[in-house]
Amino acid sequence: MREVPTDLRVRYSETDQMGIVYHAHYLVWFEIGRTEWCRAAGHPYAAMERDGLYIPVTRVEAAFRRRSSYDDAIRIVTAMTDLSGRGCTFGYRVENPDGDRLADGATRHVFTDPNGRAIRAPADLVAGLERFRDS
Repeated sequence: MREVPTDLRVRYSETDQMGIVYHAHYLVWFEIGRTEWCRAAGHPYAAMERDGLYIPVTRVEAAFRRRSSYDDAIRIVTAMTDLSGRGCTFGYRVENPDGDRLADGATRHVFTDPNGRAIRAPADLVAGLERFRDS
């Protein structure tokens, strides 16, 4: 299963009063990871949306394992763990440079039209995502 790494640095605005990353920012990092995964697969979000296909989040899971603080280097490792014509699931691992796991999680998505109605994704898109995922 193809994993796409994305490197970031913790910004000051992402920390709380205790100086550690506020938990909600991990969801933003998951979004960054899946956006980069889709871009690497040759199907950027913006292009899918221009073609009338949206992938809203329907479920989120996250487990927080170690703390991270301002200016820490982090890596978001993203993989598409499930795919069908109706939706997909992404898995995430957030690590520090030593490979220590800071958090992991998953998001479930459905494919919709611009009005939010569930639809089947085009077969060629699903096939392209599958090829990338399994390569």
